[in-house]
Amino acid sequence: MEVTTNNVSYFDGAIECIGHLSIPESSNLLPLVLVAHTWKGRSEFEDQKVNALNALGYAALSIDIYGGGVNGTSVEENQALIEPFVTDRKLFRQRLISAVDYGKSLDGIDASKIAMIGFCFGGLASIELARSGHNLSGCVSFHGLLNQSDETFNKVNTKLLVLNGDLDPMVSSEQILALQNEMTESEADWQLINYGNTYHAFTNPLANDVAMGTVYNHDSDERSWIAMTNFLEEVFGNVNK
Repeated sequence: MEVTTNNVSYFDGAIECIGHLSIPESSNLLPLVLVAHTWKGRSEFEDQKVNALNALGYAALSIDIYGGGVNGTSVEENQALIEPFVTDRKLFRQRLISAVDYGKSLDGIDASKIAMIGFCFGGLASIELARSGHNLSGCVSFHGLLNQSDETFNKVNTKLLVLNGDLDPMVSSEQILALQNEMTESEADWQLINYGNTYHAFTNPLANDVAMGTVYNHDSDERSWIAMTNFLEEVFGNVNK
């Protein structure tokens, strides 16, 4: 399968965001999956997910929420990078929607079939995009933060899949219940899967910090990817791959 891959720039106002785009060769318009990054920023981890999505027959774009291709190098820097977006959900949503709008403008993409997946902070990004009321095919959160905010949410028009580690110290049972209630009140089409004996960052093979609660889990990694694969097949419908 021939694949065209390159780094691309797109803009949210004056902010330049640097993404990684990969589109398989096809005679048909392809669905596009956006990949939202962890609190570190866009990295090889997300770009590898782009390649894995290509193997499923989808075009994929790992997005840059921070702008400028910034990467944090410590827990403190990562926390500082996510803080403006966790605090200001309007800013957060607009930055995500700018990536969606860019994706819809691309040649070879079916603009009616756009989804987002995200990991950790990127998982919160997927949920926040659904909260914005934007109409996408679907959003998937892998071990995402579930921080609520005072920002009112619009009617959720996007199918949502939340994949969570039951032992994730960054997600409380109260946050899970609040999200469930929020989505039910919005009459959203939502699913939440809890993986037993599974910590935060369970899809990242480099995660091995028991004290912080970030630990790779091979089985949960594979199960969650299968769950995402089935979800994307559902929301995109029949796609000629």
